[in-house]
Amino acid sequence: MTRAFRLPALLVIGLVRLYQLSAGRVLPQRCRFHPSCSEYALESIRANGLVRGGAAAGWRLLRCGPWSAGGIDHVKARAAEALDG
Repeated sequence: MTRAFRLPALLVIGLVRLYQLSAGRVLPQRCRFHPSCSEYALESIRANGLVRGGAAAGWRLLRCGPWSAGGIDHVKARAAEALDG
């Protein structure tokens, strides 16, 4: 990944970490999934990049509500990388 594409992802990762260290510590734990939504977002962006990882994190946030049963939800890596490794 080139530096131009990494910088926006690193900025978003920084914002999520800022949330985790500030509001995430003050607000009560309410996430129905494991890992938490913010941890899922970090893992997803690191594994899949800003666009795909951000989209997966957004979809996860939409599913995290009182109508959802929750559960364990692991980050899915890109298919190309999964085949290579």
